Amino acid sequence: YLFIGEEGIGKKMLAIEFAKAILCTSENNKPCNICKSCVEFNTNNNANFNLINEEGSAIKIEQIRNMQVKIAEKPINSDYKVYLINDAELMTQEAQNCLLKTLEEPPKHAIFILATTEKHKIIPTILSRCQIFDFKRITVKDAKEHLADVAESQGIQFEDDALHIIAQKADGAMRDALSIFDRVVSFCGTNLTRQAVTENLN
Repeated sequence: YLFIGEEGIGKKMLAIEFAKAILCTSENNKPCNICKSCVEFNTNNNANFNLINEEGSAIKIEQIRNMQVKIAEKPINSDYKVYLINDAELMTQEAQNCLLKTLEEPPKHAIFILATTEKHKIIPTILSRCQIFDFKRITVKDAKEHLADVAESQGIQFEDDALHIIAQKADGAMRDALSIFDRVVSFCGTNLTRQAVTENLN
C-alpha cells in the first residue's frame, strides 16, 4: 500500500491504525483493544509491526537489508507482519532498488505500507506494485466540526467563529488544527472567543 498526501494530513496515523487492525483481526476476527496483539501494539511491543524511519531521516540500503532479514522470520501468534516505511521518499536509490526485490516476490505473511509526501521520488517499479491511496486535505467545515467535538469533550466553551478561524489556519491538516487548538486553549482558557483566537494567531 502507498499512502500519499501532504504533511500533517494523517498518513502515518492511519497506517498505524490500519496495521493494528490487520494484526488484531488476524487473531480474533475483529479489531479491539484487549486481545494480546492489541495490548502489545498499544505498548509498542508488537513483534509483528515494524516502523521504519520514525524520525524522518534518510533511509539507507542497510535499513532495508535489516528489514529483509526480519521479513524472512515467521510472524508470532499472527498471520501477518506489517512493515510501515514512513517518509518513503527519503529512501536512497539503492534502498529503493533493494526494497523492489522484496516487493517483487514478497512472503505471504508480509504487508508493506509506504507513506510519502512526494510520490514522484518513488521509482516507477515500486509504484507499479502498490495500491495507491491519495489523501486529500479535509474541509474547513469538517475540521471545525471535529474541533467542536474535542472542545465539548473537554468542557471548553467556544464561539463558532473561533473554531472556524482555527480550521482555516490549519489549511486542511487536522494535526495542525489540533495543535493550534491546544495552543489557543492554553492562551485563552476554557472560553474561546473570536477576538481571543484572532489576537493569539495574529
